[in-house]
Amino acid sequence: RVLAHLHKAEAQFGRERAKRWAARTLDLDLTALGDAVVPDRAKVETWMSLPLELQGQATPSELLLPHPRMHERAFVLIPMADIAPTWRHPLLGRSVAEMVAALPGYMTEDVSVRPETATGR
Repeated sequence: RVLAHLHKAEAQFGRERAKRWAARTLDLDLTALGDAVVPDRAKVETWMSLPLELQGQATPSELLLPHPRMHERAFVLIPMADIAPTWRHPLLGRSVAEMVAALPGYMTEDVSVRPETATGR
């Protein structure tokens, strides 16, 4: 239900879902909800361990929480660190701050996430 509302909001801003990981006008994701693991630990862990070559092809049929790849994505973790640095991943047991610090290139300039203005510039 929540996912359907997010998809509806994306569509109102012109988002089209023609291809997985394609460029988009808006991308809304629910990455975590407290310590909830949805639908269950086994299914989320399966998606967490999905090989990279399959990640772009396979699409889950249901909402997965926490997001199976959030711990690998600077564009998720760095903004999340601004609002919830002490939140702990219910499967990994690491805080957002710890996951940010573990990002490849974090201590160098390889990781860069900048806030965008409303006009996207």
